Amino acid sequence: MNKYISISEPGKVGIFDTDMPVRKKNEALLKLLYGGICGSDLGSYRGTSAYTTYPRIPGHEFSAEILEIDENDKGLKKGMIVTANPYFNCGECYSCRRSLVNCCVSNLTMGVQREGAFTQYITMPIERIYDGKGIGARALSLIEPFCISYHAVKRAAPKHGEKLLVIGAGTIGIFAAVAAKRLGADVSICDVSPTKLDYAKNFGISKTFQNENLVKFARTIDELTDSDGFDVTIEAVGLPSTFLNCMDAAAFGGRVVLIGIGKENLDFSYSIIQKKELNIFGSRNALREDFIQIIDIVKNEEIELEKMITKEYPFEKAEQAFADFDKNAGVRLKVMLKF
Repeated sequence: MNKYISISEPGKVGIFDTDMPVRKKNEALLKLLYGGICGSDLGSYRGTSAYTTYPRIPGHEFSAEILEIDENDKGLKKGMIVTANPYFNCGECYSCRRSLVNCCVSNLTMGVQREGAFTQYITMPIERIYDGKGIGARALSLIEPFCISYHAVKRAAPKHGEKLLVIGAGTIGIFAAVAAKRLGADVSICDVSPTKLDYAKNFGISKTFQNENLVKFARTIDELTDSDGFDVTIEAVGLPSTFLNCMDAAAFGGRVVLIGIGKENLDFSYSIIQKKELNIFGSRNALREDFIQIIDIVKNEEIELEKMITKEYPFEKAEQAFADFDKNAGVRLKVMLKF
């Protein structure tokens, strides 16, 4: 039998049995090793996700072992430890025709709009599978969120020495700070949680501050930028207030990148965009090239991704893992399930 995790409705998680998947042509059979519970999965659990439908098998951050695979031109073989691109695109819409497959009009992300990876055995199209190149299975399951952040930072294209602020010191926010620092940006990160800011320091992000109130926030921005504002601000929370913070903190002529996802509406004085001549970018998912580049970066630069893991559970305790994460989201980064 093949056990899987399912969120039947917000707040309800269970373990169920199903048949072993049967791979089709150009697919591989994978045995899941590790799966990370991300902010989107937590949003599905809470019922706050803008995209999730129920019931739903969650999960799109994972590592796995190849059990069955046909001969292919990607060098993938049985026994390899791999990860995969979980964003399924239609291949026909205007975005796909322009190779913007990450923002396909009909995008179906595993664990959100289609069934996810949190099952003992899954099948995946060979073209979506990437060789982990010797990266450990736990760390390899963190490649996907790093790609999300890396893609967002590339949208802003920070130059060496530019001042960049990340709002939100969760997994995505910290990885965005790491990616920006690699490009030579002068990186700061803020959050309401001092615990999460301490985690950011584990990745070499020394400029951190607590976002407690608007007055203190504005004062800190002035201090860090000599009242100029940040060249780049990145929103990695998904709240109206933090998006406004990003626009307020951005310099005139600055760039604002939105990664965070939420359901809430925002009423604001939009003339700030015109007044500052802001460049505002959305960032969704990641591309094949992002995965390949990040795997090489992690491998060659020996980035210790496992520092991001703050709690691990056997997958059979998924119900407890989700409930604990929900209660302790302010002090935890990556919650990992071991399959």
